[in-house]
Amino acid sequence: MSRIVVFGAGGRAGRAAVAEAVRRGHGVTAVVRSPEKYGAAADGVRVVAGDNTDAGSIAEAAAGHDAAISAVYDFAADPSEFFVNATRALADGLGKAGVRRLVWVGLASVLPTASGELLMDTPGYPNEYRSFYLGHAAGADVLRATEGLDWVTLSPAGDFDHEGTATGSYRIAAGDAGARITYADFALALLDEIEAPTHHRSHVGVTS
Repeated sequence: MSRIVVFGAGGRAGRAAVAEAVRRGHGVTAVVRSPEKYGAAADGVRVVAGDNTDAGSIAEAAAGHDAAISAVYDFAADPSEFFVNATRALADGLGKAGVRRLVWVGLASVLPTASGELLMDTPGYPNEYRSFYLGHAAGADVLRATEGLDWVTLSPAGDFDHEGTATGSYRIAAGDAGARITYADFALALLDEIEAPTHHRSHVGVTS
């Protein structure tokens, strides 16, 4: 059993990661902005307040843990600033806490397709949120420049299936706008990369 800290634990991907970690018997610290809004926590889950853009806050929450999952976002913030600041703080904070393994929930839009072209640059791809895509890409650049952290970025190969039924499985895939995966199935991939890491310093897409 490992101790896993989940940043952004209040969102759908974060909650799914917490649930899957608990199901596998891990101890979990769920880091959220407002613990009073999180609701009842399962046995083995400690819910704490944290600032995802402050390295000291991250280090305090991550101390004593074996690995981290990050599913943070803030639609109210400027994405060009938020993802860079949050990723830099995360890398610095985990370094201070001695946590070396990070599984980062990424964005399909900046995932390469089978041709090598980024999904967001393919014909017909919706680009009304391109500033958000580019902000996420800038955060990914921070990770690539970070030394001493064993990270992997996982994202849906296309998008989340918000209403679908979990299949209990997933597969690795290149960027594909039509691909879908449920949050529960996505969480399987997140926890597999914690328990038995197979991808390192790369962005990997997963689909059902």
